[in-house]
Amino acid sequence: MLPRTLFIDHTGSLGGAELYLLDLVRATPDSTVLTFERGPLVERLHAQGHDVRVVEAPASVLRVQKTATACDAIAAIPGLTRMIANVSRVARDYDVVFLNSQKAMLIGALASWLANRPAIWSLHDILSNDHFSRTNRFLATRMSNAFVDRVVVNSQATEAAYRSSGGRRPTEVVYNGIEEHSHASTSSQNGSIRRELNLGDTPLVGIFSRLAPWKGQHVLIDALASLPTVHALVVGDALFPDDVAYADEIRDRCEKRDVADRVHFLGFRDDIPRLMQEVDAVVHASTAPEPFGRVVVEGMLANRPVVASRAGGVKEIIDHRRTGYFAEPGDAQSLASVLEQIFENGRESTIIARRGREVARHRFSVKQMTHRLHDVLRQTHADHASHEPHV
Repeated sequence: MLPRTLFIDHTGSLGGAELYLLDLVRATPDSTVLTFERGPLVERLHAQGHDVRVVEAPASVLRVQKTATACDAIAAIPGLTRMIANVSRVARDYDVVFLNSQKAMLIGALASWLANRPAIWSLHDILSNDHFSRTNRFLATRMSNAFVDRVVVNSQATEAAYRSSGGRRPTEVVYNGIEEHSHASTSSQNGSIRRELNLGDTPLVGIFSRLAPWKGQHVLIDALASLPTVHALVVGDALFPDDVAYADEIRDRCEKRDVADRVHFLGFRDDIPRLMQEVDAVVHASTAPEPFGRVVVEGMLANRPVVASRAGGVKEIIDHRRTGYFAEPGDAQSLASVLEQIFENGRESTIIARRGREVARHRFSVKQMTHRLHDVLRQTHADHASHEPHV
């Protein structure tokens, strides 16, 4: 039997961590999701019939970003105090609290402690200076060391970064799971984006991610300058204010590289599996280590050759030239060279894609992920109960 679980996420947006949460909540009865803002995540949860609570965060709390300074953290204290009290009151009705983001952990860990409930932090980020300020990393590791019972990490790379940053809590490596049926062939719809863009059999690659400098859309644009016959789908939008300027920059970059007529910006889409099946290769071009690489697994399940940056958790997913391909992070020429090999050696890339799909089906299934996480929930609850004083 599963303990009653309160899942907490700070955002109402739909990123990779929130898709993971949706899969986990769907498999976890008698649970509730608490968020700090409204948005597509809350709408999706309601549509699927899940219990949702919203404890809206004040502006001072929302302003504490990954690059936060000590001053930012201090300014947020009054708002944080109120939120912690509100979340703690909700947490008392549950057996375990599952914290699905760093901001959720900073608030939810202390709230759980006040409610005398065990807390699990699901860490989806590599805690490094590529993405986080020194203050942010210090707060994250010290808060987890003091108030979190277990940390679930999505790769060995994420675990290593947590340890290097000072994290000391017990960890469990649980790879993300992806629904295979969502990537099943939809032959009746295949080709529609090619028809819409009038591409025919033109070589076509796709990059699927929110628009952000470290996600590397600019690397693919630079690589296309060396591949004059190849077109690209850029699928995703800027989700955060800091990334809006980058979205404009990469469009300008297309003009400067003379590839604007071959780069197709599709914005946010909810038909990613179908779009992946229409491209000849899926590109992952992150310039900094990726904690896991959800889009890499999605590309493998779509039975497409995947080219990924050789860094972070992605190195735990792909076996180079056996289940996918590596390019060097931030290196447009390396990416162009690998794509050229894929188009020149169609038979080999087809075999690699087929092999990649089989590996993804067996290693990164939602069933396997939820089974592991349910074990963590049960064990965390049992450990906490065993330390409770008996009356």
